[in-house]
Amino acid sequence: MDLLETLKQQIRDNPVIIYMKGTPELPMCGFSQRAAQAMMDTGVEFAYVNVLQNPRIMEELPKVADWPTFPQIYIDGELVGGCDIVLELHAQGELKPMMEQAVAKAKEAKEKEQAGDDASSS
Repeated sequence: MDLLETLKQQIRDNPVIIYMKGTPELPMCGFSQRAAQAMMDTGVEFAYVNVLQNPRIMEELPKVADWPTFPQIYIDGELVGGCDIVLELHAQGELKPMMEQAVAKAKEAKEKEQAGDDASSS
């Protein structure tokens, strides 16, 4: 699988994911730090990818949603935006519900998939 397909799969497989410089615990740029902190403040689990570990991600990910800068935050498979947008959503009280809904939707889909697998294996 090529890198672009891997990125698309990560976005599909994770209800909330941030592509950032560094990690939430050790961010390597102020924008990534502020965005990750806003996401952590929600208390909702999210995935992250440190784009500095593979510089090709910084070349390929902008092709997914035509967004050239980092961090990039995807919720429910859609690009929400970068630092400024996430901070604004957080300040308005909209970030947490968006993240919670995406996680709940993914959990529900996984449960339905497992129920279908259980029914077909019986």
